[in-house]
Amino acid sequence: MEIASSPSPPHQTPTTFFSQLKSSPSNIKHAVLEFSIIIKKIGEEDPRRIVHSLKVALAITLISMVYYLQPFYNGMGDSGMWAILTVVVVFEYTAGATLCKGMNRGFATLAAGALGLGAESLASLFGQTVKPVVIACLVFFLVAAATFSRFCPNIKRRYDYGVLIFILTFSLVSVSGYRVEKLIALAHQRVLTISFGGATCVIISICVCPVWAGEDLHNLIVLNLEKLASFLEGFGREYFRMSEGDKSFLEAYKSVLNSKATEESLANFAWWEVGHGKFRLRHPWKQYLKIGVLIRQCAYHIEALNGYLNEKFEASSEFQKIVQEPCMKMSLEVGKALKELALSMKLMIYPSTASIHMENCKKAVDELNTTLQASKVETWDIVETIPVIATTSILVNIIKCVETIYEAIEELSKQAHFKNLKDISSDINDKKRHFIIQHGGTVKPVEDGNNEEWVAINVQTRTIG
Repeated sequence: MEIASSPSPPHQTPTTFFSQLKSSPSNIKHAVLEFSIIIKKIGEEDPRRIVHSLKVALAITLISMVYYLQPFYNGMGDSGMWAILTVVVVFEYTAGATLCKGMNRGFATLAAGALGLGAESLASLFGQTVKPVVIACLVFFLVAAATFSRFCPNIKRRYDYGVLIFILTFSLVSVSGYRVEKLIALAHQRVLTISFGGATCVIISICVCPVWAGEDLHNLIVLNLEKLASFLEGFGREYFRMSEGDKSFLEAYKSVLNSKATEESLANFAWWEVGHGKFRLRHPWKQYLKIGVLIRQCAYHIEALNGYLNEKFEASSEFQKIVQEPCMKMSLEVGKALKELALSMKLMIYPSTASIHMENCKKAVDELNTTLQASKVETWDIVETIPVIATTSILVNIIKCVETIYEAIEELSKQAHFKNLKDISSDINDKKRHFIIQHGGTVKPVEDGNNEEWVAINVQTRTIG
């Protein structure tokens, strides 16, 4: 009995990537166009990213000379690969991050190499039989201690990468010393190549179009203040339905709520940076973190305020008219105060002008209290008045929060030695002095002894101050 076999399926050409490319040229064009748009957007958001890519390529190219040029290769040998690996691992976007990784890698390599050589020498005293046991015990205890130290907050924040490199280098040196002859020469080559790679990264990062983490942190705090100020300045008109047009300022503050990780990372890297521009060595970066915390607290109040705005609570028209003027004044003045604080930080001057708006905020709060007492709130419908009263209460809390921000920025101005407006105005007056050339000078030929004639011009000047 024969069993009829099922008909075999027709032969199909396997689908490959290249066949898809040939069959759908429109999809390829669309993918390439979309990828180009993404690349363009990334470059336009921060052109420094393009420069950073070129800097990394420059560092790798220079380090590659270790293999291309015979004199360098004779000095470093095959260990030159460690220099290339160091550049790939150490070179970061900001100068502070590069310094952090470079210093951690350099000192960790030196310390681990020295301890590895010491461990190998100590183990050799016990003879070849006991030597591997001694090395294994030393590796166990030192690696355990180094790993445990990573749980310490200060070490975790600044030296975590260095501890990892210490564990790696110590283990390699101490273990390889059991089999490798000329261990000191090997360790010397690796330390030399790693130092060469790290130094190249640091020099290029600092000297070629540097990106400073401290400056980015400073600009981020200023930008966050401006976002909160924009919301508060426009909140009054938006809440009382008096504005039309672009309302993007109502959403800008949300990025402030998630800025903690970025601020802490930038502050950590800024701690490693040398003095640059307006920022001196040992600039008070910790104070920036305190200001950032207060700004986020204010942003959370604004988040609650925005909830009432989005829900579109309605109150009686008469009650709205009663509280409208003081509420709008409170919102506008506290927004102006934040904008003045942002400007003072941007220019690094003492925030004296913001105090005027803070006083206006307090006057608006007193005016609101007087208005509510005179209007006898208990006579109004509680369901209609509670949303407006809650909004005014949040505004009062925002004013208190901005007052603490003002005090924190005032403390920063003292620690960072911000300039006073009087000092700036005196500098401007000094720069206004200029020279005016008066007519009536004399022109006469002069001979220098080489039969060449020169013209000497006697000009009188007068300083206008």
